[in-house]
Amino acid sequence: MNYNSKIMSSVVRPSIVPLILLVTVLVTLSGFTYFYFGPPDDAKGKYSYNDFEEAKKCRACHPGIYEQWSQSMMAQAFTHHWDEIEYFDLAVAHAEKKPELSDAVDGCNGCHTPLAYMAGQLPPLRPEKNSRANESVSCEVCHLIQGTKLDPPFNFSYILEPGNTKQSSRGMGNDSPAHKIAANDFFRTTEFCGTCHNEKSPFDVWVKSTQLEWKEGPYAAEGVRCHDCHMPEAEYQTALMGQTYEDTRLHLFHGAHDPGKVRGTIELRIQPDIREVEPGEKVVFTVALFNQKTGHKFPTGSVEDRILWLHVEAVDARGKVFHLPVDKKGFPGEEYTIAANVPAYQDMGFPLGMDDFSGVQRDGIPEGNRIFRMPYFDPEGRMTIMQWNTASLGVDYRIGPRETKIETFTFTLPWDVSPGNMEVKAQLNYQLLVKPVADFLKVPEEESEIVVVNEHSTNIRVFD
Repeated sequence: MNYNSKIMSSVVRPSIVPLILLVTVLVTLSGFTYFYFGPPDDAKGKYSYNDFEEAKKCRACHPGIYEQWSQSMMAQAFTHHWDEIEYFDLAVAHAEKKPELSDAVDGCNGCHTPLAYMAGQLPPLRPEKNSRANESVSCEVCHLIQGTKLDPPFNFSYILEPGNTKQSSRGMGNDSPAHKIAANDFFRTTEFCGTCHNEKSPFDVWVKSTQLEWKEGPYAAEGVRCHDCHMPEAEYQTALMGQTYEDTRLHLFHGAHDPGKVRGTIELRIQPDIREVEPGEKVVFTVALFNQKTGHKFPTGSVEDRILWLHVEAVDARGKVFHLPVDKKGFPGEEYTIAANVPAYQDMGFPLGMDDFSGVQRDGIPEGNRIFRMPYFDPEGRMTIMQWNTASLGVDYRIGPRETKIETFTFTLPWDVSPGNMEVKAQLNYQLLVKPVADFLKVPEEESEIVVVNEHSTNIRVFD
């Protein structure tokens, strides 16, 4: 059962079935309808910037923690180049043309720059203006959170109250000269992370479900939480005037944007069914891919942007290269998991003011490669990278925690292949953003840079 059906099954009651049927008829007759799936008691515009301390003030007492945070994506959630382009050039422009999307687009800031959201500066000033929106997910944001309004948590459902009492997993009367400290067990839960790392689109579709993926996986049962990988414990002094603890949570927050975190996530091995072959014969290569590292599916988070793919090629004794396409398995939606030269992302044309926009190339990688992804579709059924415009999801062919996927590649040796040793290499590659989209929107190249997750080679012997 998927996340959408779980949520719906938990709220449907016989007394409201007629209402559901009525809504279904209305939606069917009028096309897709937008809804706002934010938390109740919305905090938009409830406070001012002056109600929150600046992050640089925290640095005075917590320099090490501050510097860890400052080079993480938490500190760049609003200023990061792709987030800026996606938000201002696509999302804000989309909401200007479709005002019914305004609440959802404003809600982006509930997780990317919560201070601007709660101060009502919407849309915030662009990063170049250097407003306090640039603090992104600052110290005050997390250390003022008291709980969540929703179960499961999603769409910035945190309960937050400004003030001089800072929330922490550790309390015990260790107040600092600058503020009070309240011990809060919520900080030790993955639901804390889920307030922003779970997200629904205006169409009631889970467009981010990282914490939910963890909850359904093996690590939840073992008590291994988000913090254990993304905020590891170490002996560390949390404040200049404070104690050194053996179990301080470092504020590293390293994830998809850290190549060192991505490399080695998936282990892979390739082997042939026979070792000695002649031209014209078939060899079947089997690749096993084991997710031995992530507590959630891989890729996760902004799945609509990410692309993870398996490339297999053979090199004969004279250096001639042969690309091997993956064998089809025949499951529904498989066409979205095999690289092809087809257009997609046509819905970008609307916010960009480009009538009859035909889209860009969907994958930007060699045709026939296996892709581990879950496609997002707009209301017209076209593949999209705009999560706020996601009306449905396609097949989920990502790699789950501790899951092993098997892929085969059948290769008929051509008659002109050179005799001798043939090396066959499987390489798993990852990009934060599909390159055709990055190039079209002029996103800096680092966002579409290829990260090699893992690779493995095998050999066969070719006879005359």
